[in-house]
Amino acid sequence: MALASTVWIKKASLTDTHIHADTLPPLGDGEVRLKIESFSVTANNITYAVMGDMFGYWNFFPAEGDFGIVPMWGHAIVEDSRNPDVAIGERIYGYVPMGTHLDVLPGKVSFGGFTDMAAHRQPMSPVYNQYSRLNADPEHDPAKENERMLFGPLFKTGFLIESMFRREKWFGAKNLTMTSASSKTAMGLASVAKDLSLDIKRIGLTSKGNVAFVEKCGLFDQILAYEDIAQLPQEPSVSVDFAGNSQLLHDIHAVLGNQLKYSCLVGATHVEARGLGGGGEMAGPKPILFFAPDHAVASIQELGPKAFGEAVAKSWKSFLGAVDGVVAVDKRQGLDNAAKSFAETLEGRTDPQKGIIIHP
Repeated sequence: MALASTVWIKKASLTDTHIHADTLPPLGDGEVRLKIESFSVTANNITYAVMGDMFGYWNFFPAEGDFGIVPMWGHAIVEDSRNPDVAIGERIYGYVPMGTHLDVLPGKVSFGGFTDMAAHRQPMSPVYNQYSRLNADPEHDPAKENERMLFGPLFKTGFLIESMFRREKWFGAKNLTMTSASSKTAMGLASVAKDLSLDIKRIGLTSKGNVAFVEKCGLFDQILAYEDIAQLPQEPSVSVDFAGNSQLLHDIHAVLGNQLKYSCLVGATHVEARGLGGGGEMAGPKPILFFAPDHAVASIQELGPKAFGEAVAKSWKSFLGAVDGVVAVDKRQGLDNAAKSFAETLEGRTDPQKGIIIHP
């Protein structure tokens, strides 16, 4: 009988992984079986694991006991279908497990996509339950599938952060300071701000080893190594922390003090030092965690689905032009390599100039 394999990760020890195989069950009425073709491994997936209990990320693709399955963004093909509206051979893009297969129950089926109506997924944000049908997807470019997996979800987070700040007139700030400037989300935010908030100075903070790479991107007005954050301009600023490094966040608050008008927390790329703002009182405003799906729903309600989609597509096209040739695709085969790539990313051993794509 056919098997489905997934990478199971111990929730309390994220480097503890094994590959779990199960017999594929018969499909129920209305269900569709997706064979996963490819997915990316990025810092986004680390955030899903680190914040899995806080935001319910472990609940999308349940495992058993102390283990969980980390969600990924990727492409799949319909291998089997008991749904008259979804044909075998169709290709889709969306949220998939770190594995080989996913069974979904399509509902709200339209020309452009569907929603997985599986009961266990309904308590979570609907943004993660939507799947695009590539034949009718305006964002789909066959030549840019790898870039979409690597950058797409992270870019949209950056887009939504910029939208939030612009709605709030940047809280009166002149400068936008971003940690982990080499990360894909920071690059996305910098690109959107460069295009849509021309008066805002974009300052990227990164490790000394990544300064040259961040400079090559051309998306930041000023780049500082972490050791040099005392040089941050003493002007009204907002900060976006993608690192999740508590000491670094404290240092930014200490340097900027009352000049810091808003402190935004997004993700946790520096897992070994994550604190989400913990570690005692900080100068300036209390850091606020940014949850992209809530802001996506708000933006779609504000602009309408069509206008929102058009705005994202325009900024996405600009971003792809900015990063063209900056990040090389690193293709890897099999779930063993998926698990190893997750561990590499978790431990900060990945090269920001390469983007990992897994073909399970």
